[in-house]
Amino acid sequence: MLSWKIGDVRVTRLQEQAPVWPGTMITSNATADNVKREGEWLQPYVDESGKIRLSIHSLLIESEGKRIVVDTCVGNNKVRPGFKEWNDLRLPFLKDFEQAFSRESIDMVVCTHLHLDHVGWNTILENGKWIPTFPNARYLMTKPEWEYWSKFDGSPDFKNPIDDSVRPVIDAKQAELVDPAHRLTGEVWLESTPGHTPGHASVRISSRGENAVITGDMIHHPIQIAHPDWVCEFDNNPALAVETRKGFVERYCDQAVQVFGTHFAGSTGGHIARRSGAFRFEG
Repeated sequence: MLSWKIGDVRVTRLQEQAPVWPGTMITSNATADNVKREGEWLQPYVDESGKIRLSIHSLLIESEGKRIVVDTCVGNNKVRPGFKEWNDLRLPFLKDFEQAFSRESIDMVVCTHLHLDHVGWNTILENGKWIPTFPNARYLMTKPEWEYWSKFDGSPDFKNPIDDSVRPVIDAKQAELVDPAHRLTGEVWLESTPGHTPGHASVRISSRGENAVITGDMIHHPIQIAHPDWVCEFDNNPALAVETRKGFVERYCDQAVQVFGTHFAGSTGGHIARRSGAFRFEG
């Protein structure tokens, strides 16, 4: 479990799993040769064969007396036929979570977007029914995101998560559809970062002059900081996603802003810097 302080705000990483995949599963440009070509700066986030290291985790923010969970990983007992490594899992994530934080103490759950590896622990299976995992929490998602996915009727790997992990919290009247710039506390707010999905949002933190941002899937891996034009295979609007990534990298480069990658392995947090005319992530 990793933890950071940004002024008065605490951020804690709660990891569900740490896969190592061929980079081409994220972006077709991330071949083993291209990954190895990046050199030493990328070493904490790849293995010796040129595969990429990822982390599936939640980030829990404590701000102004509120506990906010950002994204809820893949979840247990979920049917995901196209993702064998994520189908019908039996992982100890919730047990580990509750060793640090009680489920009842969570005030908000923020869904940066509604893909299967970001909403899974929104719900748990109890007596054959999906119920909200966090009984006292408001589940926040942006209006454009829900408007898109509420009408989706395609691949079950994208439809099933809506039906088993999103609709149940809406039916339980625990969901709140918010603006992509919604403020959660005086120190924490959403930042619109569309392209990966229509209503995707990152999370900004500012406290006592210190700043941070949680990426969501606007960037999946540090290699996309060096190459923001490398399209993710799951980007809903590739051109917009590239524009958003480029703007993000430029905006936060060489700034005193801690960047937390929602899927960054290793240190997870770090800074974007320009080195010899190229962008780098330094953890």
